[in-house]
Amino acid sequence: MTSFPGTFAHDVIDQPAQAQIEAFIDEHRRALNGCLDGMTEEQVRRSLVPSRTTLLGLVKHATFVEKVWFDEAITCRPRSEIGIPATPDESFILDDDDTIASIQRAHREAYEASRRATASLGLDDVLRGNRRGPLPLRWVYLHVLRELAQHCGHAEILREQLLAE
Repeated sequence: MTSFPGTFAHDVIDQPAQAQIEAFIDEHRRALNGCLDGMTEEQVRRSLVPSRTTLLGLVKHATFVEKVWFDEAITCRPRSEIGIPATPDESFILDDDDTIASIQRAHREAYEASRRATASLGLDDVLRGNRRGPLPLRWVYLHVLRELAQHCGHAEILREQLLAE
């Protein structure tokens, strides 16, 4: 599994809610990034469903998610300035130069930037840059946790199918 900084859920049982939520998010980030470990470049690009979803695309999309919720929402910078697609669907599109290493690195860099961006914020602090309008960090964390959990499930199923071939 790819190594990431961060805590684990079992380390924060007696900690405040924010530390607990952040630990669960960290675990899901690590799991999603790690779904590419041990796979071939061909496997991670293989499409097994009618949508654009691939293992590599899931991690690339997770990078987009990090930048939407922890760059755009905090800094209020537009997506074009951040360098991310305009829509979530576009974030699954793979470029010819996307590789396991480059996508894992980009995800790790986005993840680490997200942790830095939220380090001084509290759960009730309001993020004003999201298209939905002002949202408390607590809501953003829970939304990101839900999205990462869903994508980890998708990745587990795709990986199982690919390894069974």
